[in-house]
Amino acid sequence: MQTDRSEAQDIRILGVDTGGTFTDFVCYQQGQLKIHKVLSTPQAPEQAIIQGIMELGLEQSLDGLSIVHGSTVATNAVLEKKGVKTLYITNTGLADVLTIGRQARKELYNLTPEPITPPVAGELCFEVNCRVDAHGQVLQTLDDRELTELKSVIEQHQPQAVAINLLFSFLDAQDELRIEQYLKVHFPELFISRSSAVLPEYKEYERGMATWLNAWVGPLVQGYLKRLETQVQPASLTVMQSSGGTIAASMAARHAVRMLLSGPAGGLAGARFIADSISNDTDNKSFPGLLTFDMGGTSTDVALVEEDLQLTSEGHIGDYPVAVPMVDMHTIGAGGGSIARVDDGGVLQVGPESAGASPGPACYAKGGTLATVTDANLVLGRLSADDFLGGSMSLDEQASRQVIEQLAVQLGWTANDAIEQTALGILQVANEHMSRALRVMSIARGVDPESLILVSFGGAGALHVCALAENLQMTQVLVPVHAGVLSAFGMVVATRSRDLSHTLNAVLDSSQLSIIDKQLQLLQQKGIQELLAEGIEPAQIIIQPSMDLRYLGQSYTLNVPWDNLTQALEAFHQLHQKRYGHQHQQAIELVNVRVKVSASPVVVKLPERPVVSTPAVSIAQRSVYGIKEAVPVYQRDELYAGQRISGPALIVEQVSTTWLAPQWQCKVDNIGNLRLIFKQSF
Repeated sequence: MQTDRSEAQDIRILGVDTGGTFTDFVCYQQGQLKIHKVLSTPQAPEQAIIQGIMELGLEQSLDGLSIVHGSTVATNAVLEKKGVKTLYITNTGLADVLTIGRQARKELYNLTPEPITPPVAGELCFEVNCRVDAHGQVLQTLDDRELTELKSVIEQHQPQAVAINLLFSFLDAQDELRIEQYLKVHFPELFISRSSAVLPEYKEYERGMATWLNAWVGPLVQGYLKRLETQVQPASLTVMQSSGGTIAASMAARHAVRMLLSGPAGGLAGARFIADSISNDTDNKSFPGLLTFDMGGTSTDVALVEEDLQLTSEGHIGDYPVAVPMVDMHTIGAGGGSIARVDDGGVLQVGPESAGASPGPACYAKGGTLATVTDANLVLGRLSADDFLGGSMSLDEQASRQVIEQLAVQLGWTANDAIEQTALGILQVANEHMSRALRVMSIARGVDPESLILVSFGGAGALHVCALAENLQMTQVLVPVHAGVLSAFGMVVATRSRDLSHTLNAVLDSSQLSIIDKQLQLLQQKGIQELLAEGIEPAQIIIQPSMDLRYLGQSYTLNVPWDNLTQALEAFHQLHQKRYGHQHQQAIELVNVRVKVSASPVVVKLPERPVVSTPAVSIAQRSVYGIKEAVPVYQRDELYAGQRISGPALIVEQVSTTWLAPQWQCKVDNIGNLRLIFKQSF
């Protein structure tokens, strides 16, 4: 763990994660956690946040409160293709780069594919006659007449944002800077995104996409954060980035493209924190490898965590590549709100469409008329109609039965338990989708899932985690304390950070050490200055350099920490062997240098639970489909450290429910995590 930054008793932090169905809150103050959930308001996300603040009783004590927010504004704008009107500026002859892309086809053997709408319409692409070569030498200078013509084009089209992406700008950014300065003088309200600032790396297509995405959604993020910041004053507002660190709201709009996995990154930060607490136990000194499973109302996110959060610069959001650092995650459209249907071939399908927060599942009684995974869990008895969200929301079981009965009729099922069998089928289909995602992040990467701990969080995850573990032959599961709001908890424990990079492209040997050192110093200085501007003390700043390396002739890179040349070369060989099963003897090429500049974390100490030797006491018995005898129900808040529960059982809490399947046993640890172990492994 990193050096602590302050004492827990002095901290007042509110983590807020806006999801597609619910907005989650975790308030940490005076060493205690308070959690809350409200339905999201997708058209105006700040409304749900203000509602949650009021229901938590914080509206009168905002002074001194630090709010850390995981926002979906940028993500939704990209997925729904609702960005602002953006002008794309590039070199003469390169206006079609974003349209052409990498010529990768979704359907390799489809000879008549659907035409793809270009990211930027042709009339919004403007070419300037200037050029820098691959060595940074100026071949053609930018003429003043080009700028005058650009001014006319902007006056004609009236864009809200401009994206500037010139060839080899990461080697010489003077032309981009000149265009930016000119536009700031003549169009001070225009949102400007410059590739040499957004992503100073090679690959003109990926750099151009990141720059354009940043401009396309930047004004939307800027407007939203300004509204929210005004409404929560005098509290301070920071925003979660896709890389797992936070950034001040005033700076976030300039980095909108770095917020596309804002919420999911919070969940991984929370899981990482919980895993650290486990590895610090006396019986487990090494960090446990984690396979995380975050199931919310709309989607499921899966990631592999080994020692630290795994980042990638090859991520995608919808149809668009995102080359900025983001948590390495696989996302599918499977959540509690995923809609079940019977397709034209008579086969039961689940997702990716979701009922969302409005109208939501049929059992929400908000106008939903389609069966969802949540409806199936309710019909099977795994959810309680009267105790949902700690009793603050009642579910309509009859509505769930009616919509699932319609599916049963479509499937031709007429048995007495046809509704329950259909509900069970919905869960089995959804579980298979999620199991496939878990395999993508483990088996497909050469990692045996049996050696990992499956960490379940999100409002719906704990209902499915035992079935998923069995599908992957995993024997250890962790349901963290407050797992239903772990993404919001991750906002609380996340630190301020910047992830900076620059392309060098050279064979890695001793002749490059002075160049590497100079570039690392430049990146470090930039990151430190930005953190200092956000009020971080110099003594709290941590520097973590790394390198993107590949064997000469390869296309893809692996990232390794940088301490010295020998260490980096050895680390690359070992990582290549682990990932691909072999090593080579040829030269290693350095592609990008990277620096993570972050603040040391605040102290967040979760309260420990008393240790008792008495058995856990159930609060009720419930009939669950497929189980002959009544299933005991336990209140998670009333469980003590050391207590064990054998499945089948239900463990309920304010924001989620854990289904402890037969053959599984649960042990409560010192901070309230549920450690689930398959009985046959004892």
